[in-house]
Amino acid sequence: MARIAGVDIPNEKRIEVGLTYIYGIGPAISKKILAQGGIDPDKKAKDLMEEEVTRIRDLIDKEYRVEGDLRKEIDLNIGRLREIGCYRGLRHRRRLPVRGQRTRTNARTKRGPRQTVAGRGRRRGVAKK
Repeated sequence: MARIAGVDIPNEKRIEVGLTYIYGIGPAISKKILAQGGIDPDKKAKDLMEEEVTRIRDLIDKEYRVEGDLRKEIDLNIGRLREIGCYRGLRHRRRLPVRGQRTRTNARTKRGPRQTVAGRGRRRGVAKK
């Protein structure tokens, strides 16, 4: 099992897919890394030579911010937004959607499970017009 950037790459996956297990590397960056390293994207991770794994590791270390460093940078960016009190920072602070999504309905993931509020809905005994 190849270990790159502190993540074990699954042996049975193609290396192009296996690299996406690293936080901060998606399909596009994975293809780019393999092209720069001159490695066949269809190769399985278990079939990689040690020299190829080293090449991938060096490329990622030099050119990309991944795993812990990337998470830390994102946390610092969000902290800065909160600190300056901008709209996005306030949305992060209140744990609400940041990018303009509606919250009247939906947004259940961010807002958590439903909380019943008294007086909502149709009242009993009132006839429909």
